[in-house]
Amino acid sequence: MKSFLSIGIVGLPNVGKSTLFQAITKKQVDCSNYPFCTIEPNVGIVAVSDERVDKLAELNKSAKKIFAAVEFVDIAGLVAGAHKGEGLGNQFLAKIRETDALVYVLRAFQRENVVNVTGEVNPLKEKEILDAELILKDLETLEKIMEKLRQGAKSGDKEIIKELEAAQKAKELLNRGELLFGQDFGAKEKEFLKNYQLLTMKPRLYLLNGSNVSLKLEPIVVMDVAAELEAEGLDSEEREELGLPAEPPLNTLIKKAFEMLNLIVFFTILSNETRAWPIRKGSRAPQAGGTIHSDFEEKFIKTEVINWLDLINAGGFNKAREKGLARTEGKEYVVQDGDVIIFKHGQ
Repeated sequence: MKSFLSIGIVGLPNVGKSTLFQAITKKQVDCSNYPFCTIEPNVGIVAVSDERVDKLAELNKSAKKIFAAVEFVDIAGLVAGAHKGEGLGNQFLAKIRETDALVYVLRAFQRENVVNVTGEVNPLKEKEILDAELILKDLETLEKIMEKLRQGAKSGDKEIIKELEAAQKAKELLNRGELLFGQDFGAKEKEFLKNYQLLTMKPRLYLLNGSNVSLKLEPIVVMDVAAELEAEGLDSEEREELGLPAEPPLNTLIKKAFEMLNLIVFFTILSNETRAWPIRKGSRAPQAGGTIHSDFEEKFIKTEVINWLDLINAGGFNKAREKGLARTEGKEYVVQDGDVIIFKHGQ
């Protein structure tokens, strides 16, 4: 797993995607801190605010703090027919495949000087257009895959037959207009479908671009994108004076994405650096080590683990060890959110 979560920003033309991206890139962090990271003009990486990093860095007197990060990809505006390549459809769909999750930017504002391609302020209609294009593209993808599977199934290969059944199940759901994320697929079915990079398998959040609006969707964030762009750098009191929420909605959006993707965070502390690392919930210690360096996973020996708050309360590693709060864990240890970990590995 790469060291940051990737979220694709999608929506119809002129709904506020570029303005959102401007607000995001004003928060952009030094990308050199994140390995295997190739940055393009339409990609911004931002830090996930986390008081635990601040407190651990203060305890350790770290010169450098590195937070968990999120990569936002500004994807070209979608139009009806994108699945057939209309507009920048092919580019749009290709970039979606590379992301972990999607945020639908839905227009909930009325501005006469901003062109509205649907002719009305109707977030639900926009959502339906986006859903339909992704569904149609997935159906096209599945049909090509199933054609090959049908040929393979003639040999009686049980594995191919099971894969064909999984593909058929997915196709039936899509034909009913249902997205594939969150559907009741078995572990083996998910394994098959993951290989297809289906667009509707990706989790999604909904950002209503406006104020004082509501919509029955989960998970959802309401955000006046233009106002947030102007409010960059203001503290919570200054934000409230302007009638904005004390907590920037962009932070809420990122936190919801972490929750939706089952991501947790563990920490490492070096002599000059305190750092947060996102991993999938349920990951074992060697996998966690692998997010830092392949040697940590391949040559894993053991870890020393302590909860971040226990470490703070103890006043440091030495005192925590004296109190028996630090534990030695092996390969089977399942990493918990908030663990501070020291990895031991072979040469």
